[in-house]
Amino acid sequence: MPSGCSIRALWIINNHDTVVFSRRFPVVEKRWRSAFKTENENTGGSDPPKLPTDQQLAVAFARRKRREGSSRGYGLRVAQSTKGSDSWVDDPITRHIISLSLLSQEDNESNENEETNILWPVVLHSKALYHILVLPLVDPKEIKDFVNLCNRSDCGSAVGEDLSLSSLLLNMSSITGAFMVAHSFGDIISGDTAEPEVVVAASPSVGGLFDSLTGSIGMSSRPRPVAAAPVASSSSQSGSFTTGAAASDAPKAGMLDKDLLRNFIASAMPFGTPLDLSISNIFAMKANGFSSAEPPHQDLKQPAWKPYLYKGKQRLLFTIHETINAAMYDRDEIPDSVSVAGQINCRAEIEGLPDVSFPLAGLSKARIESISFHPCAQVPAHGIDKQNIVFQPPLGNFVLMRYQAGCGLGPPVKGFYQLSMVSEDEGAFLFKVGLMEGYRSPLSMEFCTITMPFPRRRIVAFDGTPSSGTVVTTEHSVEWRVVGSGRGLSGKSLEATFPGTIKFSPLKSRRSGEGDDDDESDGEGTENVVNVEEVLVQKMNKDLPAVEMEEPFCWQAYDYAKVSFKIVGASVSRMSIDTKSVNIYPTTKSPVEYSAQVTSGDYILWNTLGKAPSAAVV
Repeated sequence: MPSGCSIRALWIINNHDTVVFSRRFPVVEKRWRSAFKTENENTGGSDPPKLPTDQQLAVAFARRKRREGSSRGYGLRVAQSTKGSDSWVDDPITRHIISLSLLSQEDNESNENEETNILWPVVLHSKALYHILVLPLVDPKEIKDFVNLCNRSDCGSAVGEDLSLSSLLLNMSSITGAFMVAHSFGDIISGDTAEPEVVVAASPSVGGLFDSLTGSIGMSSRPRPVAAAPVASSSSQSGSFTTGAAASDAPKAGMLDKDLLRNFIASAMPFGTPLDLSISNIFAMKANGFSSAEPPHQDLKQPAWKPYLYKGKQRLLFTIHETINAAMYDRDEIPDSVSVAGQINCRAEIEGLPDVSFPLAGLSKARIESISFHPCAQVPAHGIDKQNIVFQPPLGNFVLMRYQAGCGLGPPVKGFYQLSMVSEDEGAFLFKVGLMEGYRSPLSMEFCTITMPFPRRRIVAFDGTPSSGTVVTTEHSVEWRVVGSGRGLSGKSLEATFPGTIKFSPLKSRRSGEGDDDDESDGEGTENVVNVEEVLVQKMNKDLPAVEMEEPFCWQAYDYAKVSFKIVGASVSRMSIDTKSVNIYPTTKSPVEYSAQVTSGDYILWNTLGKAPSAAVV
């Protein structure tokens, strides 16, 4: 079989186990049938099995779902596993690369002896209540090896063994491509197709407003580039975007646009072989068509991943976007945990096929733990504190680099949160926090909120006044807006306290009236669903009663306050880009603009009076 990736067929199944979209590729299927006949010509085997109909595939997927306990399955051999099933192989990868047993009679689900064909390897990707199934082209011999593997009596694969699932998949280059196809379709279905955000400060003549380029489909207020992906522009701090007519082509979350999927297939993989899975490129092709104006110099080879060349006002934009994840305990026996996940987003509005190079400063101060680069980047050399990066930028916004680092400036929000019970339905709490300690200009905190969630109780009364900010309450949460939008906190720190009391609706009615029904439904759900993770989801969705009187809110991960904030001006890891050191070849007069922003991820203040959270919860 030739190397590379080709797709025989793909299906999209909804949460009712019904095929809502499918596509088969006859050109690839013809190659599969030819390879099957070549493999079996000496043994006098039967004709190659045909691809299943949509109904046959839906029945096979539903049968596997019942047999394996869920759509993904166990991934390990358990008591319910049967010989020939995915879980019998005893490898977690079978939760993502599955097999389907097809029936010769479509509606005969009970007769196990009617199984005539094993469809494998089927890449499974779940997104937005849909399951995307992709069947790549593989060597028929590899399918036979998998069938033998499913029927072995021993458990798992021994190290160094010739016949193992890992060794099979390692030699199949089409698997990676099939995963990329599945994820691309998942992004289209869910509407998750926006490019990384690049934010730059506008010139002083515009009044210091922001120009946010998000790479979404629309008309730009700036000169539109020739054969470049259209972009959205913004002219207000509120972040509202104006989009053009092409915005209607963008995917809408929660809706299955079959015409959009067909157009994507026609452009990205018309004959089953993926050519370009970049959704922004596909939409740009549809909006602009191909342009032959001013082709590149004959000595320059235009790469396939850049089907358009930019034409217009030139500039180079960089944005460092960092996310802080923290768990603050304020306990001697448990150290606080703070980490930074960052990425450098880039947009190159430069004509031709330029090479861009620059030194990335601040590596030693950032305490980099891991780092990865976009495929277009080359990293020829690096020093103790500088990393030279050379890249040929693709179209639109893209992530040039990702990294994990320490928080060189320390956590932007420090302090503690305490919650204790006065009675079964009344609690007293206290916050004491310090914001931006040790942070100096140009770092500025645009907003900061702290939320106390109470998902198991309904709030009926609240009393408390913070030393700074305002308070907003809902039925199941209290939100303290320490720094409100529009105020900001720049060049100084802030200490604030927030004591208060809170009352909840009584638990008696819930325990007496609904407890029996909940118990019955719990048992029924556990019988019908064998898979452990689905049982846990069912139980978590129940309105569980509180535990002991002393700690009624310490139900694992709910005994906390969540912090949300946004900081602009620089990175907290001390990673930086010197715009004066950026070189572009061939030399052009292109201004280089740089910005940085920091947002909160999972930033948690744990209740110091509650139980210490387990490692699994953290």
